[in-house]
Amino acid sequence: MDGTTRAGHVFEDLAIGMEAHYTRVVAERDIAGFAELTGDNNPLHLDAGYAAGTMFKGRIAHGMLTAGYLSAIFGTRLPGPGCIYVSQSLSFRGPVRIGDEVTAKVVITELIAAKSRVIFACDCSVGGKTVLQGEAVLMVPSGKGPGAR
Repeated sequence: MDGTTRAGHVFEDLAIGMEAHYTRVVAERDIAGFAELTGDNNPLHLDAGYAAGTMFKGRIAHGMLTAGYLSAIFGTRLPGPGCIYVSQSLSFRGPVRIGDEVTAKVVITELIAAKSRVIFACDCSVGGKTVLQGEAVLMVPSGKGPGAR
């Protein structure tokens, strides 16, 4: 992102089936930064020696770091600035490792006009294999009424 504020979609702009993607290669600095910001210093994420003795046979990224890529889509692309997270379910299906290219994808599956709520199917994949899936509910501002653009 370039730091420019962008207008997000209003509820009336949205349609079932709309989707957006975000792709990022997980770097060492991402894992270290996430651990620093959150205080999650689990050695599975930070200590190669410890992680080698686990079922993963090596370090893996924090699951919530991967889930954060979904948040990046919501806050910047679809629906974009102005939306509010209401809920998120997550099911972790596989590990994400340093150097993995993660593709996050969200798809609108339901629109609830009475509450300006949007339900999204969420998926994160590495090499075409799902590593995280879930569902998100967001509140999206209406383009009707006072203060509408």
